[in-house]
Amino acid sequence: MVHPQQLDGRGAVPAAHVGSQRGGATAAVDLYWLPLGAGGVVVRLNGRVYEAFRAATERRSPCALYHCALEVRVPDGRYSIELTPVPDRDGAARGVVAEGPVGSRWLGHLRLFRYELRCWRDGVIPDIGYAVARQRLTGDPHLARRLLDVMGSVPTPVWGRDELRAGEMWNSNSVISWLLARSGLPVSRATPPSGGRAPGWNAGLVVARRRPVDRPGAASPATLPA
Repeated sequence: MVHPQQLDGRGAVPAAHVGSQRGGATAAVDLYWLPLGAGGVVVRLNGRVYEAFRAATERRSPCALYHCALEVRVPDGRYSIELTPVPDRDGAARGVVAEGPVGSRWLGHLRLFRYELRCWRDGVIPDIGYAVARQRLTGDPHLARRLLDVMGSVPTPVWGRDELRAGEMWNSNSVISWLLARSGLPVSRATPPSGGRAPGWNAGLVVARRRPVDRPGAASPATLPA
């Protein structure tokens, strides 16, 4: 059940309460909504150009674009889950459980064109200070643990492409929605702040409804951080 305190009409904690509501629970799955490109300039500008083009072709007003991340608490620890660029080769220090190419598989052998999926025990979401809302999706320790257990089978197609034929590009939002759907969490309550969009979200839901994706070299639940 979504946490009932200080929620707006969509079940989201307003920005003023994001930082004050993080502690206390021994089990929880919190979804954070961050403006696309928070803390940077290039991604934010590219996002605005992309959304302006999409809005024009779809004959609607441009929307604010959002990127999401998760914080999962279980009795034995807290995990920060986010898809990010690969900053260096020390992925183990950040709890990296998967990597994939950005733009094209041919470019993916270069670190600049790779992304990583973090399941970082006691780690941080770098731009969490920019979060405009947080949704608590569950306080059930079994569901929280199940989400950690499915991390090892997350698909890793090319970021920014629709290799899996889900109807839109695969990106960080796709990974988060896939994790929530595969672990049985209430994705219907996970919606962007009013007036916003989360490109790629539906792609994760579409792929999650299919048969499990076998990813060579995927981490099994037993090899995820304890």
